[in-house]
Amino acid sequence: MTFDTGVWLEDLTWPEAKARFEAGALVVVPIGAAAKAHGPHLPLKTDALTARALAQRLIERLPVVAAPVVGFGFYPAFTSFAGSQHLSAGTFKALLAELLGNLRSHGVRRLVILNTGVSTEKPVDEATGGAADLLVLHMRGLGAAADGLLDVAEGGHADERETSVVLALEPRSVRMDRLAIDGPFERTGATGDPTRATAFKGERILAARVEDSVAAIGRRWPDLASRR
Repeated sequence: MTFDTGVWLEDLTWPEAKARFEAGALVVVPIGAAAKAHGPHLPLKTDALTARALAQRLIERLPVVAAPVVGFGFYPAFTSFAGSQHLSAGTFKALLAELLGNLRSHGVRRLVILNTGVSTEKPVDEATGGAADLLVLHMRGLGAAADGLLDVAEGGHADERETSVVLALEPRSVRMDRLAIDGPFERTGATGDPTRATAFKGERILAARVEDSVAAIGRRWPDLASRR
């Protein structure tokens, strides 16, 4: 049995999930903080919103199964900002190990971690240990083709790049009256210049990240690339 379209795991019944797994489906595990400070102008859900959007675009391109977004992670720089949720590195690695182990126990043999964080990169790499059945995609390494659109190349956090993405995905959640050159980080939870952000830039940043993700998956599993 083969499947030509992608799907969210949560939308399947368990027999449908079993059939996908037995057919060799690639399972994407998105990681994005459900609640983490992104300055005075972006919602706490910014990372989760981005992770889900990227996974949705992969579903539309490849016959993958996207697992629910992992909304909790290792974010030590944000613990002083109200509402930001944080796990210790050990707890986060244990969480990932159990989630991946659960999927493997159900027959999943191909996995992709799509990580939108920066502080999560090291624990993700440590938790996965270069497993042969798994590809790790860190968002920071994706989408370079869109960098030329940015007015402030060095960026930061909740900056032009990240604000552009949220303007593309959910513009009503951006507090436009709070846009300003942010910093210092310790006071605002942001750095960079979000005033230069546009939805146009955000759409192209997302598209570039998806292109890089699809290309990386195709290099690892060529049979998926042939079914694009």
